[in-house]
Amino acid sequence: MSFFTELAHQYIDGEWKPGSGSWDIIDFNPYSGEKLASITVATADEVDQAYRAAERAQSAWADTNPYTRRLVFERALRIIEDREQEITEAIIAELGGTHLKAAFELHLAKEFLREAVQLALRAEGRILPSPSDGKENRVYRLPVGVVGVISPFNFPFLLSLKSVAPALALGNAVVLKPHQNTPICGGALVAKVLADAGLPAGLLNVVITDIAEIGDALIAHPVPKAISFTGSDRVGRHVATVCAANFKRAILELGGNSALIVLDDADVDYAVDAAVFSRYVHQGQVCMAANRILVDRSVEAEFTEKFTAKVRTLRVGDPADPATHIGPLINSSQAEAVTSLVEQTVKAGATPLVQGGAQGNLVSPSVLAGLPADSPVLRQEIFGPVALIVPFDGEEEAVRIANDTPYGLSGAVHTGDVERGVRLARRIHTGMIHINDSTVHDEPIVPFGGEKHSGVGRLNGDSMLEAFTTQKWISVQHGRSQFPF
Repeated sequence: MSFFTELAHQYIDGEWKPGSGSWDIIDFNPYSGEKLASITVATADEVDQAYRAAERAQSAWADTNPYTRRLVFERALRIIEDREQEITEAIIAELGGTHLKAAFELHLAKEFLREAVQLALRAEGRILPSPSDGKENRVYRLPVGVVGVISPFNFPFLLSLKSVAPALALGNAVVLKPHQNTPICGGALVAKVLADAGLPAGLLNVVITDIAEIGDALIAHPVPKAISFTGSDRVGRHVATVCAANFKRAILELGGNSALIVLDDADVDYAVDAAVFSRYVHQGQVCMAANRILVDRSVEAEFTEKFTAKVRTLRVGDPADPATHIGPLINSSQAEAVTSLVEQTVKAGATPLVQGGAQGNLVSPSVLAGLPADSPVLRQEIFGPVALIVPFDGEEEAVRIANDTPYGLSGAVHTGDVERGVRLARRIHTGMIHINDSTVHDEPIVPFGGEKHSGVGRLNGDSMLEAFTTQKWISVQHGRSQFPF
């Protein structure tokens, strides 16, 4: 596709150029297997070039009037709206997203750009009192400088923009490394949109590469002061370790093992609809997905019957077909891992109410019940279309089961009594949880992030100020201080 080959380059200091590594990243359509593009990887030297370009450009950008900075994001928003069909087709082709998923991703991308427009004006300072007579304490909020952003493959356009746009709006420069499975939607396309919107050269640089080529160069480099990483907790742990060793700020948005809890007074039909969406949207490749569906035993039979019936109606196939609910997983290793996990869990004693097979990267939905309490699958993230139904007796057991995981990202509680749901939700060790809704939500001004192994720090709204700015105290002594010597 010409769209992909046109963007199949590194973007450093305002120039599109090939990488100089000794091997290529091949960008495949995960449904058809079609080769979309071939990109020679960036080397550690090119990572250095990108960071040095960002460093050179950042000071002037930080001094630019924020009313001027925000014009870039206003224009970027219009560009996305004008090119929405083209970007939709790219999301479908590169990551196997369905039409529904692409629309969801683009809607949120536009919302986050609207928030970036506002964020440009929110780096407010303060004047604080002093115990010393005649002293004025000014606290300035300043950009951290240069930010490194590492984005994932599941919502690459959105999750790149989600960190890139606020960091830039607040006066920083950025070096972005997209996931190697989504180098265009997660990297080059973001650069193209912002460049066309008038972002000055050097402020956003995109390096398409892999740790096998650059090692820790992206996170250990001396220029960036903050690293925003979205991905697995395993890699996130390493990113945090390297950042700590190099005195950098790490913002980590990691995996999840969310529970959707159905209480005895819930609207069962509505809870079924919410649970099916929460588990199977984008083939289950969502960190907030409802891995575990906890159902009060008094409504277990009704819920399970209706849930499995609805799951069987989900259409698996070509993501370019608007009628498709479930498209391919991102690559063959993911498809094989999910299929193998289902088989092992069934062998270990789980009951397959629905057991989907695999055809290429297409993995049909599975629903597993009767899991032993010590089943490892209950405590891990499943990045695929597999639902686990777990019964419980009363709220205490629901809370215990929901918290029995190293993760704490999202969740949901379904009940006929909203305040009962809120009381229970407060006891779940998770960064976000929703009453009578899906587990999958993101909004521009709410604090987004997790507890435990699901991350460190928050994004969105005022949390972006904490992530991408620093505070500087400047005192002014009006008059003369008295010194003891």
